[in-house]
Amino acid sequence: MKVTHFGHSCVLLETGAARILVDPGSFSSGFEDLRDLDGVLVTHMHADHLDGGRLAELVRANPHARVVFDAASAAEAAKSGVTGTVVGVGERLEVGGAVVETVGGEHAQIHPEIEVPPNLGFLVDGGAFYHPGDSFHVPGAAVDVLGLPTGAPWLKLGDAVEFLRAVAPRVAVPIHEQTLSRAGIDMSHNRFGAMAPAGSTVSVLTLRDTTEV
Repeated sequence: MKVTHFGHSCVLLETGAARILVDPGSFSSGFEDLRDLDGVLVTHMHADHLDGGRLAELVRANPHARVVFDAASAAEAAKSGVTGTVVGVGERLEVGGAVVETVGGEHAQIHPEIEVPPNLGFLVDGGAFYHPGDSFHVPGAAVDVLGLPTGAPWLKLGDAVEFLRAVAPRVAVPIHEQTLSRAGIDMSHNRFGAMAPAGSTVSVLTLRDTTEV
């Protein structure tokens, strides 16, 4: 599995059978020039995961890519003229030569008075990569590589560490970091490395560089 981190929640996954981009949002950059994509997956409708204008441009440049949304994200993307496959929790679909399963369904709570949208987690190829979106949902499958949320209004560092321990992947790659300062990002990465469960390693990806994990 090759992974390229475009900042925040946006990652390109190259499985050997498919090229899949997840969460092209407003806090991410560099994904706009990607070509030959097999799929684009959107975990939920928040702007830091779904930038409608740039998604529309990306889809025009990748007309064969399968775009996958939950219903709320699909409605948001339609405002920019983007349509795709609408899925719910517990579905299994082919994206290029990869198999994607949808899990979770609930966005983590920010505050009881703040309404949150649905949120899909994506398991790629049976857990070769797991992107939880804005959630700490633990899937019912072994995970090889985990996209580990690092900073958010809904996230406490201790909860992220417990999520890492509960999933216990072979490798965790920190994502969803752009709400933190540089010092906060570094502190979180250090804590993840020091507190990861036995058998798990934390690999901090260099932005926009492709890494074999």
